Amino acid sequence: MSQETRKFEAEVAQVLHLVTHSLYSHKEIFLRELISNASDACDKLRFEAVGKPDLTSDDPELRIQITWDPEARTVSVRDNGIGMSKDEVVANIGTIASSGTRRYLEALSGEQKADARLIGQFGVGFYSAFVVADKVTVITRRAGEPTEAGVRWESDGKGEYTLEDMNVTERGTTVVLHMKADEDEFLKFWTLRAAVTKYSDHVAFPIRMPVEKDGKPDPTDWQTINSASALWSRPKSEITDEEYQNFYKALGHDFNDALAWTHNRVEGSQSFTTLLYVPEQPPFDLMMGGREERKGLKLYIKRVFIMDAAEELLPNYLRFARGVVDADDLPLNVSREILQQNRQLERIKAACTKRVLDLLEKVSRDEPEKFATFLAGFGNTLKEGIVEDTANRDRIAKLLRFASTKGEGAAKTVSFDDYIGRMGEGKDTIWYVTADSYAAAAGSPQLEALKAKGIEVLLMSDRVDEWMLGYLTEYDGKRLRNVAKGEFPLDEADKAKQEAASAEAAPLIERTKSLLGDRVGDVRVSARLTDSPSCLALADFDLAPHLARLLREAGQDVPESKAVLELNPEHPLVKRLAAETDDAKAGDIAGLLLEQAEITAGAQLADPAAFVQRMNRVLLG
Repeated sequence: MSQETRKFEAEVAQVLHLVTHSLYSHKEIFLRELISNASDACDKLRFEAVGKPDLTSDDPELRIQITWDPEARTVSVRDNGIGMSKDEVVANIGTIASSGTRRYLEALSGEQKADARLIGQFGVGFYSAFVVADKVTVITRRAGEPTEAGVRWESDGKGEYTLEDMNVTERGTTVVLHMKADEDEFLKFWTLRAAVTKYSDHVAFPIRMPVEKDGKPDPTDWQTINSASALWSRPKSEITDEEYQNFYKALGHDFNDALAWTHNRVEGSQSFTTLLYVPEQPPFDLMMGGREERKGLKLYIKRVFIMDAAEELLPNYLRFARGVVDADDLPLNVSREILQQNRQLERIKAACTKRVLDLLEKVSRDEPEKFATFLAGFGNTLKEGIVEDTANRDRIAKLLRFASTKGEGAAKTVSFDDYIGRMGEGKDTIWYVTADSYAAAAGSPQLEALKAKGIEVLLMSDRVDEWMLGYLTEYDGKRLRNVAKGEFPLDEADKAKQEAASAEAAPLIERTKSLLGDRVGDVRVSARLTDSPSCLALADFDLAPHLARLLREAGQDVPESKAVLELNPEHPLVKRLAAETDDAKAGDIAGLLLEQAEITAGAQLADPAAFVQRMNRVLLG
């Protein structure tokens, strides 16, 4: 038998160092992670065996076994699932192809307190073994491979591991943990059993342990210590909230409770069961991994695991949901490509989408404080649905919340329905402003005329808002309008005042256009301003300056457009411009008015140094 020593991939070595030296709390998580891996291995074998029955013919009962040895100071977790080839061992343990490990390291290098509960959230659950063990041995053979194709992997977690070819008589994987000197508690039957009951009772395969006899395991007498039935297949009346929460924690690798869940059985021409959860707060993988990290619902067919199929079972904007779908009548020999085009699956996807939205509506109605916590973590993700899911656009919009000029700071938010309920008879416009922060939105000069009239304005400061509002143009028959875009609507009395002010300021407007030249698209008297000297006004389809800046910083091509500069003739600085006879000084004032308007709109100044010099000249007068 050949043996070789290899070094871990650099990032894996970093994770192992952190696990070994920094993670102390919630040590029992290692058992949940290893059992979860074992359950996945059994699931995968059961799926492969549908097309290749010979894989399980010699040992048809899939199971997980846990045993301990107080004298050797070992704990072993064994499954007779799919097992691994030598290449798979190296790929799954020696290296990490995904970016999960990198994100894990980034999280721990920041302000996040190091904690073993983070391990499962990054797909590095196997390494949790090193929280309690100073050496780990893995013995495995892939189902269907010959006895001599077995592999022995071993490491002390300090940078290297050994690989050895060996004869393994039984398929599957055994993980042996050589426990650290201070981890005696995990060498006891009741400690191990309690951890299984807490975290893994729902696992659909029997988890067995030998009966304890004189403090030692009796290898001749094994007992099943979990319920060994799929939780979602049991009647709701028989499942406690604690069982639902424990299932969620194991399913989503989350240490926190779920915010809410919904458990349903659909009967008819197409029968299926769904158990769907909404998290209380975002797991790190969702927020750090971005849209490419598609995780979520697991698909089963007649209790046979098929795949993690978030993309097929839920739209992308609901990717935070976790759970399972167990269908009765989908073909078992499906492939991912067939699933994507399967009409029955589309019906299941529609049903899952409806269930999640129903659940969110219920939480928003019955537990508004909990819902506010949910939106703080997932609101931006939910907003993607406005663009992606036209069929449910109104339902999604109803769930959204925004800060408002009638609110009490950024934390006090309102819904579109709240806004409409306060807007008064005969009003048909929902006003909003977008900016890159709450303070910038609340201080936007474009709000001044509406605030003076007591008209509420929604303050939108998330990066996704401007993009979302390109698709959400009305709600419940009310038009959504950006206060900074288009012509400002006026009643007859205000229109007459505006025309008179424009006529009186015509020389000032023409001179300002001449001074600014091609830096602006136009200059006009503002109907939006009451206190500020100037602001930018955009065309209806122009990008907001703060969004254009962000896109440019991200390397995106942004079409050039010239905003309209609006002036408030009653402001002292504008009056100073009107009275200035020196063209150079007038040019400085006009430039300063434009640059002030650009700054408040979130635009990036083309020449900050020139702005500072110009401001100093104006101040020194």
